[in-house]
Amino acid sequence: MLVRPSRAAVEAIVRMALLEDAPWGDLTSQTLLPDSATVSAHLVAREGGVLCGEDLIEAAFTLTDPAVSVRFERHDGETFPSGARLAAIQGPARAILQAERIALNFAQRLCGIATLTAAYVGQTKGTRARITDTRKTTPGLRLFERYAVRCGGGQNHRFSLSDAVMAKDNHLALLSAKLPEALRSARAALPHTVCIEVEIDRLEQLSELEPLLGTAVHTVLLDNFPLGDLRIAVERIAHRALTEASGGITLESVAAIAATGVDILSVGALTHSPRALDLGLDIEAAAGGA
Repeated sequence: MLVRPSRAAVEAIVRMALLEDAPWGDLTSQTLLPDSATVSAHLVAREGGVLCGEDLIEAAFTLTDPAVSVRFERHDGETFPSGARLAAIQGPARAILQAERIALNFAQRLCGIATLTAAYVGQTKGTRARITDTRKTTPGLRLFERYAVRCGGGQNHRFSLSDAVMAKDNHLALLSAKLPEALRSARAALPHTVCIEVEIDRLEQLSELEPLLGTAVHTVLLDNFPLGDLRIAVERIAHRALTEASGGITLESVAAIAATGVDILSVGALTHSPRALDLGLDIEAAAGGA
């Protein structure tokens, strides 16, 4: 079941976007369209994909004017073909045109993330691997971009620096030979619900971690490992800890990486460089002088 972002979070981000886009209203619509004008429109897919962003789309219109109604014909997590009508929008013409770009900006980005995630997930079928995102998200939009990953069938990594211990290359450089001692001390000091993950980028580094697997280390992040070394690392860890592959994973390489038996593939591209999906708002009818 998809757990949606809270209504409070949705309204907060949409209000900020609406204020940014029309700080003193929509000058064009206010001067060219009569206040009485109404329209019926559809959110239409110009290409196929996976829907994400129902709540943000609806809020963009209804926070602009509560008189606007939005009825979805597809729902978050559902796939759709090119040409599909995703939602019907009716109400005051001024409000619909004022909210149009904000609704489309959210919809196109989140649908793009969901669609790209679904493509990665599709390449891992038949393996144990699951696709996860990273913290490489747009500042302020992490909650929604990670929801889009879930809509595409992926899973989420730690949400923030406050969620888990993740010792990466720069932490290891500062700890040097004190790593095992530091990890044992962290395990002793942390609540049992907090997981510890350690990143390595060479197979030789695994020897230092092996005595700590399952106790002070719950996940080993294998960064930019060649396929052969990745298989060896997975075999040596032998399910005593989760294994995570990362680093430049593409749609062309993801299937081969998943086939090594790794548990997790973290893909920064899901949120840092998705292509926006091509969606549009098509006006079907107008009344009242529009």
